[in-house]
Amino acid sequence: MWQPTQIMMNGDLMPYEDARLHPMALAVTYAATVFEGLRAYQVPDTNQFSLFRLPEHIRRLQVGMKLMRFDRSYDTDYIRDCLTRLIRANEPDTDVYIRLLVYIEGTGLLATTGPVGFTAAAMPRDKPKFVDTGMNLGVSSWQRLADNASPPRIKTTANYVNARLAVHQAKADGYDGALMLTPEGKVSEAPIACFFMVRDGRLITPSTSSNILESITRDTIITRYQELTGDAAIERSIDRSELYFADEAFLCGTGQEILPVTTIDRLPVGEGKVGPLTSQLRQDYFDIVRGLSPEHSEWRTLI
Repeated sequence: MWQPTQIMMNGDLMPYEDARLHPMALAVTYAATVFEGLRAYQVPDTNQFSLFRLPEHIRRLQVGMKLMRFDRSYDTDYIRDCLTRLIRANEPDTDVYIRLLVYIEGTGLLATTGPVGFTAAAMPRDKPKFVDTGMNLGVSSWQRLADNASPPRIKTTANYVNARLAVHQAKADGYDGALMLTPEGKVSEAPIACFFMVRDGRLITPSTSSNILESITRDTIITRYQELTGDAAIERSIDRSELYFADEAFLCGTGQEILPVTTIDRLPVGEGKVGPLTSQLRQDYFDIVRGLSPEHSEWRTLI
């Protein structure tokens, strides 16, 4: 498997192992960082890669910078050019996962707003281990962050302390991962992915008011479900006990893609195996991102 050799800092390529950030930078001392995870999928039978939904990722990054009061932003064309140069410099021969971080790289006090810098790294990413078998999730005792405490709808690194606590609890309890509840006791999301369930043939997912990330993969699934079935996905509050009525369930995100869930709290989801709608949506997703389907060419930025 290919390995990264070049990394980008503030628009300049350098050897991967030479990247440095001062330990007293606000990015470190106060987690003053927002980030995006993106994927560039190898297009079959060509030498091209397809960045999936790049403008939407950059828009979310820009809103995160705005909310965090950074004193500058980056436009989509500039980021696209940087990521294109980064991918080409690493000469990948399989799919690429990109981690893009924007942060306060200077030292200062809590309210310091600059200078702002960024790092972009391109790397391979193994196929998730649960993609075929499904995940066993447990509902965490750690609550999901509330919007008026530390808004989960943006990707700031500070929020992932909350996710880390839930992940480690789940693993200590013998689960593959966790589901988190809002402070009101409603289903929110997994620590690093959004949640969907199927009940009575309908696709259901927590609403954006359930303290979730405004996930681009989630939006992709909602859009494609309506186009494939003619039905709109149901976005609403979900009680914990309703989880046990689910016929199917899965997680989704750029990093996780689509991962089936086969048990929750050691109770089987449906028949305890990957469900037909989950399989259909997953196959459609990969056809879309790799350009095997002509649908939504606007979601793919070819490089």
